[in-house]
Amino acid sequence: MDRMDHLEHLDKHLVEELAQVARETVRDELREQGRKQRRTAMLYAASGAAALYAGAAVALAVGLALAAGLPGWAAALITAALLGVVAYVLRGAARPGHRHEDHTPHAPHRVIGGTAPGVPPGGLGGMPYPPAPTEPPTDPDAPHHRA
Repeated sequence: MDRMDHLEHLDKHLVEELAQVARETVRDELREQGRKQRRTAMLYAASGAAALYAGAAVALAVGLALAAGLPGWAAALITAALLGVVAYVLRGAARPGHRHEDHTPHAPHRVIGGTAPGVPPGGLGGMPYPPAPTEPPTDPDAPHHRA
């Protein structure tokens, strides 16, 4: 019996040691991935800042070119309008699923995103939706017939 207790103690010790090694390995791997992702994010941010300044320089060049033949206010207005059109086109390119041509209304019987919730969105606690009427609505101006 004493030998079995000793083996059980060794098993527990081995499991604890393996768990510690696994934790350290996972921690080191996550730390390395975090470093790589931070570096990538910083490079993207620097790239975006450089692109912003390049775009500003292009806008200035367009404005100055237009100002050679137009008054300054007109050149600035035309440049702003061109930048607005470019921004609108880029926004449309970024969201291809939201184009006006592709927009089709959903079927009225279909709930977007799955099934209807059991509780109304107004937050009325646990009170569910009222049951649907079994008879079609009647015209209030029509005469009432009693049989």
